[in-house]
Amino acid sequence: MELILKQDVQNLGFKDDVVTVKNGYGRNFLIPQGAAILATPSAKKVLAENLKQKAHKEAKVVADAKSLADALKALEIKITAKAGGDKLFGSVTNANIVEALEANGHSIDRKFITSGVVKRVGKYTANVRLHRDVIVELAYEIVGEKA
Repeated sequence: MELILKQDVQNLGFKDDVVTVKNGYGRNFLIPQGAAILATPSAKKVLAENLKQKAHKEAKVVADAKSLADALKALEIKITAKAGGDKLFGSVTNANIVEALEANGHSIDRKFITSGVVKRVGKYTANVRLHRDVIVELAYEIVGEKA
């Protein structure tokens, strides 16, 4: 089944992408949730016209995302967490990275950061998706704090 996505769907595609999915997934989940519409020939023509009109606006958004990516690459982020030796009491997640970025003046939504759960002191990297075409690798360090 061929669908046009009306919003970003994780692990499937971005808004205005034409994707092929299994019939049940499209008919029972994506279409009723309002996340997609059927990709009929007329809907594809409307989509092509909309994309053509959005192209120049999209260029500015990509330029802004690239400038933010350069700013993020220059950051040195240190996250302090309670630790006993090398091992943390608890873990460091995307929410902790968002807090550290906000302390440095950058507001990024937690769902756009992919780092996994970290349970040891050391240096790590996280992928931050600022735009569908702009993904930056953010280096951060976890520093242990005596409990």
